[in-house]
Amino acid sequence: MPSSSAPCRRAPPLSSTSSLLVTLIPRILPDLRQVANVGIRAMPPLLLIDLCGCCRPHVPSSSSLPISHLTSPYPCLSLLHLICALKGSSLRGKSQAIAGPGHSIVVTSGGAVYTFGDNSSGQLGLGTLENQARPQLIRSLQGIRIIQAAAGGGKTMLVSDTGRVYAFGKDNFGEKVISENIVSKPQLVESLKHIFVVQAAVGHFFTAVLSGEGRVYTFSWGIDEKLGHSTDWTDREPRSLLGPLENLPVVQIAAGHCYLAALAFQRNRLSVYTVGCGLGGKLAHGFTADEKYPRLVEYFNVLNLQPVCLAAGSWHAAVVGRDGRVCTWGWGSCGCLGHGNENYQTLPKVVKGLNHIKASYVSVGDCTTFVVSDAGDVYSFGYGESSNLGHIIGVDDQVFFHLNHATPKLVTSLKITERIVQISPTNMANFTEAMHTFVLTESGKLYAFGSGDKGQLGIEFSGQPRIKVYPERVQIDLS
Repeated sequence: MPSSSAPCRRAPPLSSTSSLLVTLIPRILPDLRQVANVGIRAMPPLLLIDLCGCCRPHVPSSSSLPISHLTSPYPCLSLLHLICALKGSSLRGKSQAIAGPGHSIVVTSGGAVYTFGDNSSGQLGLGTLENQARPQLIRSLQGIRIIQAAAGGGKTMLVSDTGRVYAFGKDNFGEKVISENIVSKPQLVESLKHIFVVQAAVGHFFTAVLSGEGRVYTFSWGIDEKLGHSTDWTDREPRSLLGPLENLPVVQIAAGHCYLAALAFQRNRLSVYTVGCGLGGKLAHGFTADEKYPRLVEYFNVLNLQPVCLAAGSWHAAVVGRDGRVCTWGWGSCGCLGHGNENYQTLPKVVKGLNHIKASYVSVGDCTTFVVSDAGDVYSFGYGESSNLGHIIGVDDQVFFHLNHATPKLVTSLKITERIVQISPTNMANFTEAMHTFVLTESGKLYAFGSGDKGQLGIEFSGQPRIKVYPERVQIDLS
């Protein structure tokens, strides 16, 4: 990690980058073709490339790219960043919605941030501890453009287009650890000031960030060296993830209950690595033992599946393959793996109930899974509490019936004609916390359904129960 006294270096003017392109293109053409062939909607969200203006999230302009992006040890990522810099003036900002456990975060295309829901730990960043039933703008972030958000229990993290990370809520990086200290306004994470961060992920007991050069850093939890280092929840120093990923560029990370999954470039293709607690089979190595260092999930070779999109929940995970197949693994509680049972799965398994579609996107939450097909249809399965799967089970005198689904079921309640670009189910929760889901469309329309008991839907209720069975538009300007 750079010295704390090192100055922040910036990229040269665009006019000086043409020679870099000539040098780099021949070296990374195979990787570039690989990325381009993935399919725009199936692209991992942190590839930081916008070949057709459809990949998310917003990429920083050239003026905010450190020179390290242009001299990265990973040529493929260097050019991806460089292409984005050259296209900066034509890029559209991308919106994002996060369904946290009891609270919600929405990032607009312009980089503004709205929060609502539970605020008992200051996780809304508004300077108060009062719950909010309507979206509230975080005014203290004026002048700072946010491109990515992550949420955990009582905690929120934001990443800016200049690679800075802001945190608020519970004043620790160890999820589910009791802390008397709370921060009710966004504060810069000082220990990350000299790392250009492009993604943050909040897991149970730890937090992880991904740098623009494809390196992964973790905070706090390292008991028994579960993440390759021995630290406790009070540790605020980012620790570089050791092992195979030291020499491979990572393009996306996903955090769950004491484990981390990463999508990395390897031999001109994308591969999945996992590390941490293996309970329930969530590391996908064929057993339930822990891994101190990232380990390649080799079973995708047996399935002849090339992962292009990765998602991780608390206890299970999923990928979409280049051919549109969906694989799930981990703890199958409530049928969240989609295999018709609640058994745990220690190896990736193709979801047969989706064989009739070509999937382009997958998102997972706490015991829930959502899949979007290339035709725009949405399927969900798993824990059906508070109608958070989007299925209309039945209403009788305001008594709601909740039903789990162990196989994929078409979500017919979504009467949306335009392309869906993101689905965010509640993650990092537990069975005592109500669940909700967001659906974001290409034009920036946001829909919500599930539980709104703490205001996390951004929709006010006139009575009880505070549940939206049918998806309802959240009145917020994402443009």
